[in-house]
Amino acid sequence: MNFELKALGLSEAATEKCDLLVLLVAEGFDAGSDPLAAVVARALKAKDFEAQPGKTLELYQLPAVAARRVVLAGVGGGTAKQVHKAVVACASAFKGAGVQEAVVCFAGAARIDAVAAAVQAVGEATYVYTATKPQAKAFALARVTLAVGDKKAVQAAQAAFARGKALAAGVGLAREWANRPANHATPTLLAQAAQALADLPKVQCKVLGPAEVEKLGMGAFMAVARGSHEPLRFIELRYQGGAKSDAPVVLVGKGITFDAGGISLKPAAEMDEMKFDMGGAASVLGVFRALGELQPAINVVGLIPACENLPDGRALKPSDVVTSLHGQTIEILNTDAEGRLVLCDALAYAARFKPAALIDIATLTGACVIALGGVRSGLFANDEALGAALYAAGEAALDPCWRMPLDDDYAEGLKSSFADVANVAGRAAGAVTAAKFLQRFVGDVPWAHLDIAGTAWKSGAAKGGTGRPVSLLVHYLLEREGKVATATPAKSRQRKPAAS
Repeated sequence: MNFELKALGLSEAATEKCDLLVLLVAEGFDAGSDPLAAVVARALKAKDFEAQPGKTLELYQLPAVAARRVVLAGVGGGTAKQVHKAVVACASAFKGAGVQEAVVCFAGAARIDAVAAAVQAVGEATYVYTATKPQAKAFALARVTLAVGDKKAVQAAQAAFARGKALAAGVGLAREWANRPANHATPTLLAQAAQALADLPKVQCKVLGPAEVEKLGMGAFMAVARGSHEPLRFIELRYQGGAKSDAPVVLVGKGITFDAGGISLKPAAEMDEMKFDMGGAASVLGVFRALGELQPAINVVGLIPACENLPDGRALKPSDVVTSLHGQTIEILNTDAEGRLVLCDALAYAARFKPAALIDIATLTGACVIALGGVRSGLFANDEALGAALYAAGEAALDPCWRMPLDDDYAEGLKSSFADVANVAGRAAGAVTAAKFLQRFVGDVPWAHLDIAGTAWKSGAAKGGTGRPVSLLVHYLLEREGKVATATPAKSRQRKPAAS
């Protein structure tokens, strides 16, 4: 989809030819004499429309308006979160028959962060999965113009607009690979998707197979993959935007492309959703897609241990002891706690890059879903500055997380009589004990763990990948580089100043 940023006031927007015009209306709207302003004023006065986020009014072939369809969408106070909600509420309009060109126009002042949120929300609202649905109706929307009041506002919003476009692309890629069925998203296919990203500027990719992984000594990762006929892949992505001497941020994404639980077999109900168990890997792909567009002056490494976790005569068994790349031995008490096994080898591998920060992203525990639901991802960090930066990035990105504890007392349950550590510690505080397991393999590097088991996908009628936490991670990386713009309102003649 093509995005364009354009200077359009309400009078100009009325003459803009398009199939759909989405008009973002804030509280305190000041009506002018142009046709669109008059329509908004009448709708507000009649209480057929409210300027609250999520409230919409669809109109058709308005007199003196060039757009075939018009949707009034309330944005409340015009914050990024409110604008995002408003645009997503227009999803059905964007997907309407014959809608090929759309304009999303701010009817008043446009905050800088709201501009980025609007673009990203358009990407979210217009996403359609088609990879294995060849009979599905083709989605027609090809071009979206984001309109702000004047040339000065356009100039002020350029960086935010670019960020929104890159995030829309990155989140879309993450959703796409999370949504693909397991037989269309094998470790090999996931590696091919990563290799395709090497076509982007400053991105390189290297893929290791079973022989290379065995030579490295990744015994825990190899043990998980033993039960599947699909060969494992260890994916290494590099984005080189900074100086060679700059220490990179290393992202590690869990890439279990299907998780049946291994010998500790999961219940059949909703097992199909275990195709989403590579949500962490998908988010790393999405981050690199965004980095390739934004090209920030920073170095980033992405590591993805990808395999399936299936029951087989060769599969890992409860009571087995495996040796990790770090050299620690691990007693397997539950083969369904496999994510931490593939991650621990990847975390140990990350040490060779001497990272400035190490962040792993994983659909790791059902316990985190119980604790936080689908609203916030779980955040664990051994470094206060890193933890605070990721939390702040999540708030700014509308992709929130919540800080969870890492007290040493939580590691007591991981003690084993037959190995250096057990891979599970019982049901109590399961998300925390999983994080404590991973912490054993990171050393003194500033490290954070994002448990996205509750946020990487949705169940029910809206089943599908969310693309989280791509936005959080990209915001963190850009903030680290120092290029995320602060939210400042742009001037507009069409909005009264807020009452003091």
